[in-house]
Amino acid sequence: MGGPGDPPEGTPEGAPGGGEDEYRSVVFDESFVRAARLKEYSAQERIGDHAPAVRHAPPLRRGLSRQALVLVLLIAVAFGTAIYMGVRHPYQTPAARETAEPLRMTVIPLAPEGKVPGTADTAYLYERSPAAQFKSGAEGVPLPASRRTAHFSDSQVVGALTTAKDYIVRSALDPGVLMGGEVRAVRLLLDPDQLDQFDQSFARPTADGRHAPTGWLVRFDPSRAELADRKVRVQGTLQAAEVDSSTLEVTADHTLVYALRPAGAGAKAEVSLFTVRRELHFRFDRDDLRLHQGQLVVSYVQAGPLSCAEDSTNHLRPLLAGQTAKEGGPAGTDPYATGSATALCGTLATSAQPRV
Repeated sequence: MGGPGDPPEGTPEGAPGGGEDEYRSVVFDESFVRAARLKEYSAQERIGDHAPAVRHAPPLRRGLSRQALVLVLLIAVAFGTAIYMGVRHPYQTPAARETAEPLRMTVIPLAPEGKVPGTADTAYLYERSPAAQFKSGAEGVPLPASRRTAHFSDSQVVGALTTAKDYIVRSALDPGVLMGGEVRAVRLLLDPDQLDQFDQSFARPTADGRHAPTGWLVRFDPSRAELADRKVRVQGTLQAAEVDSSTLEVTADHTLVYALRPAGAGAKAEVSLFTVRRELHFRFDRDDLRLHQGQLVVSYVQAGPLSCAEDSTNHLRPLLAGQTAKEGGPAGTDPYATGSATALCGTLATSAQPRV
């Protein structure tokens, strides 16, 4: 009688001797069964659908899914793009930022040849002066048409010009600054490397070409004069140029005319005009452009009518209507002209005064 594992009829002929099954050593574990390409339908499935006894099973997916592969590919592309943009940056960036140079300043007082002309009619005074066609306030400091340079974009050039204009407006047109008030708005526009020099100029004014407040801004002695008209007349130019691949320079050349009267004299007092010719040189690196700041490296100022005997380091002490200077400079200087004075004190040309 056969064993429990043998067929009823016994071992078929040709089978290996001793009833040994040649596949008995093969182990059909769960992973082998799941990996099979052919799957047998259940009895219920065969009855209901008249399907064949077996069906093809979809192959098991091995490794990463399609979504994972796409994600990996996107990350690789983004990383490669970032590296490419870093290598191919359109603008050159200096390896190390250079320290801003200190401001060099010159303030030249211009003494009148005779009495300072004046009248109670401010409008009439302007009409009879070379400033008759000047514009008022910030309108007199228009931005020029600008173009990109070899290493700076249009927006960067405009940014440099705008910062220079803002400095002129805050330092020479703001009534509070003009009358010796708060200077923080001017300070905020300067490169951080120049702040110590700026602060020292106001804490300890010195006529050394480095630390005169009147080299940084225009301000009058409030005990001597006050503004008769807050609308300062201005005319001049702004020009931008590239110094090197990391530096822009802006040159500002403006003539400013102020209507002044004696401090506390009232509206009926005679008014006189005070003229300031101011040439400023600004420099901007990329950090300055980003922060809306600039380096003021040269300030050249001619101002009058002033007395050469007066100290113009801390405040401008103007000569007002009817006053005369005790002493003057060696030659007449016209602040409306394009040339630059060479004397440390000059004479205010008659042509620069209103005809009243």
